[in-house]
Amino acid sequence: MDSGGGSGPSLFPLHRCKTIHLVRHAQGIHNVDGDKNYKAYMNPDYFDAHLTPLGWNQVHYLRNHVRHSGLLNRIDLVIASPLLRTLQTAVGVFGGDGYTDKTDVLPLMVANAGNSSHAAISSLNSPPIVAVELCREHLYIFNIRFLKLDIIIHMWGMDLTNFSMVFLMQGVHPCDRRRSVSEYQFLFPAIDSDEDTWWKANVRETKEELADRGLKFLNWLWTRKEKEIAIVTHSGFLFHTLKAFGSDCHPLVKKEISKHFANCELRSMVIVDRSMIGLEASTLTTNYPGKIPSGPDLPSDVADGNSNK
Repeated sequence: MDSGGGSGPSLFPLHRCKTIHLVRHAQGIHNVDGDKNYKAYMNPDYFDAHLTPLGWNQVHYLRNHVRHSGLLNRIDLVIASPLLRTLQTAVGVFGGDGYTDKTDVLPLMVANAGNSSHAAISSLNSPPIVAVELCREHLYIFNIRFLKLDIIIHMWGMDLTNFSMVFLMQGVHPCDRRRSVSEYQFLFPAIDSDEDTWWKANVRETKEELADRGLKFLNWLWTRKEKEIAIVTHSGFLFHTLKAFGSDCHPLVKKEISKHFANCELRSMVIVDRSMIGLEASTLTTNYPGKIPSGPDLPSDVADGNSNK
């Protein structure tokens, strides 16, 4: 528990804690133009954006880090957002070595998945990887039908001849809309994925709704038995989720928690189950009850008090 006022150290039972390793995906094709011009994120060519060659290079550098640091050996589970760039990052960083048809296991990723020109990746010697809807990116969704035409022209810098195209582009940023489960199962045979249940054609997810979804995701982690989990997700999801934490800490600590992630950045943190929402402690704890075998066992101060009577 907190020692008081948020200024001192905090103490929690170890079995009420999980270590999470948060990773933003490597550079995607949408990041190249989107970082320069935010409107570029509406480009339909960026549908379910894949990694760039630089992004794959970033993946290989992080892959070396998690191996040389020994982190890979400690991770019990990898959770990825079910979009192409996060799945590519997850299998590239935490997956096995090159896949060969001679093995009896499914590959994590087939060759050239998402036009990557990357070899297939094996699931051998890899922690399990699952795709989870709750940690996907901010669902930026627009309903252009309710905007005045002069506003549309101002926003997009388009003339009237392009209005029909603008109308057809309503909906989530193409880079944040995902493929079907069947398509992902072909590209990533050893990864389980759910159907897309979050994308809605005429609703925009607010920042508050995104943060609430992030908290639901963290609470869901407590239903898992794994103690050390890597999570590969997105900048917006990480920023708005983590922004809710650290108010009881020094301002520099809060800033460290919630600042924006760079592409392929990894930060390790600990989450604490303060509300007893997780699994039973007896299944996770390294505590030992003592008094086995049983016998006289008075605390020393009580025994001293009895001897003086």
